[in-house]
Amino acid sequence: MGIAEALRTVRERIEKASLRAGRNHEEIKLIAVTKTVEPDRILEALRLGQRIFGENRVQETRRKVKSYELRVKSERIKWHLIGTLQKNKAKHAVQLFDLIHTIDSIDLAEEVNKQVEKINKMQDVLVQVKLSEEETKHGISEKDLPVLLGKIRGLNNLKLKGLMAMPSFFEDSEKSRPYFRRLREIRDEAEKNGFILPELSMGMSNDFEVAIEEGATMVRIGTAIFANGS
Repeated sequence: MGIAEALRTVRERIEKASLRAGRNHEEIKLIAVTKTVEPDRILEALRLGQRIFGENRVQETRRKVKSYELRVKSERIKWHLIGTLQKNKAKHAVQLFDLIHTIDSIDLAEEVNKQVEKINKMQDVLVQVKLSEEETKHGISEKDLPVLLGKIRGLNNLKLKGLMAMPSFFEDSEKSRPYFRRLREIRDEAEKNGFILPELSMGMSNDFEVAIEEGATMVRIGTAIFANGS
């Protein structure tokens, strides 16, 4: 399956999942995850109408953005950082990304705000919430989330857009459902306390339909688009 057919299939699956949930599929933003994907294949997806691309690493994104092929198309591309952000990479991250999904501490929020202020930019961010017990999973705990949300709201150059989560991987996508449902509940609780959090970034190639049924507004899909060749 080439990229064109894969993208078409993913979009159809998004539409069907939205219909099952009684939602408008246009509410769902497809983030094509391009970790290890070369610029020529990103350009193919761009030609097919894909506009939002997600990257895990700042350095890899810098290399791609500087490539001639993507540089001349840069005005048509929105880059999202979906991988862990280290404080020492914040300077470069704010120059590259339209949305950072993985703010998970006050220290990181302050550093991103400081770097963004230097370039006179308003940076859209999501807060990553840790819902899994896995040591390898990052994110702020539910208990500490309200303090972080309040801190970000008080920073002049960050715009808080919503929440993100990355549960454990399950072969059976239904096992992810409680995690997605919990993130939506956490968002709803925060909104009752005055926060405005329209975006929920959750769901990947193996479970994005369940995530949509539970309220996802952004799904992060790489394997289902790019894994089968060009």
